[in-house]
Amino acid sequence: MPQSLSKVAIHLVFSTKHRHPVLKPRSLCDELYAYMATILRDNVDSPAIIIGGVEDHIHALFLLSRNFAMKDVVQQAKTETSKWVKRQATALSQFSWQGGYGAFSVSESNIAEVKAYIANQEMHHRNMTFKEEFRELCRRHGITIDERYVWD
Repeated sequence: MPQSLSKVAIHLVFSTKHRHPVLKPRSLCDELYAYMATILRDNVDSPAIIIGGVEDHIHALFLLSRNFAMKDVVQQAKTETSKWVKRQATALSQFSWQGGYGAFSVSESNIAEVKAYIANQEMHHRNMTFKEEFRELCRRHGITIDERYVWD
């Protein structure tokens, strides 16, 4: 086949360092999500489908480029958005994301469900912490986590 084709949807999740609830107000988050979408599209050819989250973490559903490794996509997204957040206010000058991340494959038939899940993060987190949510995502995807190393 002379042409290379792919469509790989990824649900990416990562938190602020030590899960500090600094991603507020809503206007900051909306601008952050838009900026991250631009980084994903322009820097790593991985267009966002939806980006959302709450004060201490972020979710992004995007199409992974066939030209970039997952680690490079995540590094670009986290590095550039971290720089952006730090420029928004003096109080955010020490901002950083956690060291790791979770990346989960999403089948075409589940994209709408994951989009709705990300869109409803604020309601979802009235009943569940980020740690509980991340543990559940890992369990659903058959990933065993070591609690000693997954949180920072």
